[in-house]
Amino acid sequence: MKKILKLSLVCAVLLTGMSTYAIDGNDNGNVNSDFNLHVLKANGKVITFALNQVQKASLSIYEKNGSLIYSENASGKDGILRTFSLEEFPAGIYFLEVQDGLKKVRHEITITDDASVLSTKAISSVK
Repeated sequence: MKKILKLSLVCAVLLTGMSTYAIDGNDNGNVNSDFNLHVLKANGKVITFALNQVQKASLSIYEKNGSLIYSENASGKDGILRTFSLEEFPAGIYFLEVQDGLKKVRHEITITDDASVLSTKAISSVK
């Protein structure tokens, strides 16, 4: 019985995540949009974002002074969906860098004592 309950909970979470992700696929016809990054949820110092139309990308988080804090290679069939908990990060400005084989885009993350905000607009883009 516990296994069925756990499996049902996992399925509900996955289906909720997929339907939330599928909602934000419109780039309004902008051919030069920057990876179509969509902030799906911000809850305190936890942020969830989606990168539509990107199958493989390198995700990195940098401090304001340029020091690398975190890096990973991410992939997904129809896009990339990620959640980051920034609870351990001190208040300040950080940068999320997304890079695929064609371009590199940087987004600002602002962390205060009780919340974090990921900018939806890129602050820099290099092709």
